[in-house]
Amino acid sequence: MAETLQDLLDAIRACQTCAAHLPLGPRPVLHVSRTARLLIASQAPGTRVHETGQSFNDASGDRLRGWMGIDRATFYDSSRIALVPMGLCYPGRLPQGGDCPPRPECAPQWRARIMAQMPDIRLTLVVGSYAQQHILGKGRVSERCLDFRRYLPRYFPLPHPSWRTGAWEQRTPRFGSDVLPALRACVQAVLADQPLPVIAPAPAD
Repeated sequence: MAETLQDLLDAIRACQTCAAHLPLGPRPVLHVSRTARLLIASQAPGTRVHETGQSFNDASGDRLRGWMGIDRATFYDSSRIALVPMGLCYPGRLPQGGDCPPRPECAPQWRARIMAQMPDIRLTLVVGSYAQQHILGKGRVSERCLDFRRYLPRYFPLPHPSWRTGAWEQRTPRFGSDVLPALRACVQAVLADQPLPVIAPAPAD
């Protein structure tokens, strides 16, 4: 018998694979549906997301929604937008500060099965270095973001929208002048179930 989306979600919620390594215990956080057309592939939940069970329910989510040009209601409409991190549970903190990487067991165990349940995904926003390494292979996040045209129409690479990215945005005006308008146009087209727009060539350096 074929696995249903509900079967898969039940299995994910019961997962104990990484339990011994998770300081707050397992609490998988993802938002998926069979009808989603836009996928946000991110890194792993932070503490606030772990507490609330809602992806990007923090300042990084506010920044990401601003980049995309959409409001919270649209962002959390799982009938249109799926949110699936590489690690589904909060991985803990590094000794020197910052969150640990996503648990390496998670994406190999669940990602292909999750994707099989979302046949209508047209565009994936690949957010942050861990998601990009898993989906796109090795490479520099900043270079991929500025070279986003190379990955269309299937993928749109973005940096992780943490507070640290603010300084990079200030040093990289092309992100605001070139990348974000294209991102917003692509997001609106996918949500409206229209063809992706024709993106003008990259500006000369």
